[in-house]
Amino acid sequence: MKTVGVFDSGVGGLSVLRALLAELPGVRFVYVADSAWAPYGERTVAEITDRSERITAWLRRTHHIDALVVACNTATALAIDSLRAAHPDLPIVGVEPALKPAAAMSHTRHIGVLATRGTLNSERFARLRTQLENTASSPVNFICQPCDGLADAIERDDLPAQQALCERYVAALREDAPGDMDTVVLGCTHYPFAADALAQLLGPDVALVDTGEAVARRTRDVLKPVESGLAAVAPELLSTGDPAALSLAASRWLGLQTQAGKLVA
Repeated sequence: MKTVGVFDSGVGGLSVLRALLAELPGVRFVYVADSAWAPYGERTVAEITDRSERITAWLRRTHHIDALVVACNTATALAIDSLRAAHPDLPIVGVEPALKPAAAMSHTRHIGVLATRGTLNSERFARLRTQLENTASSPVNFICQPCDGLADAIERDDLPAQQALCERYVAALREDAPGDMDTVVLGCTHYPFAADALAQLLGPDVALVDTGEAVARRTRDVLKPVESGLAAVAPELLSTGDPAALSLAASRWLGLQTQAGKLVA
């Protein structure tokens, strides 16, 4: 049985873990929520790079992982290149805002992007956006909205704050977007857990896109061959913050009755 490490700044990466468990039931997953340092979107590049390296090194040392999933848009944007340089023998899968899938499904070519400020300001995001916006055959217009505080509100399970922030950022997005915007990218792994509120505010004519399923398929590709017929194994959950909060989130969003552990890293 292969082992895959998964980490995020907090509980948001559980949206990616959910897709991984569905796609790869015969794989053992070790999930690290770096909640003591959440949210990454408001941290410096140096801090995010350091945290990403510490967690990766710990996963390799203690669990001998066969692959790593960086289940955080901000960490992917700011730290994945340095991780790959430091661990050239380790397959590393990142998450990026689903700009390409959104461009493929949008009819109006006007696409909103909700993400952290760290992701939107990264060179990696800028390259991907420019590439797609300048596609000669069918250019795309991305309208980007930073969502300060939303990941933190989801992390804290503060529903009133989540609702208020969703209302604020959807209103700001609509101010800048053409009236025929038909697709919105959820550019942070926390945001799928606010998808119901966002969908209600955006209306039925706007499709929401996230990256969980695409990341799971890519992880399957890098792990080949994966043994079939293995029994599903409950993931190991660890938090640098409050393990009880991670356990509660995993129960609420994934239906997992797994006791999270405390990690000092």
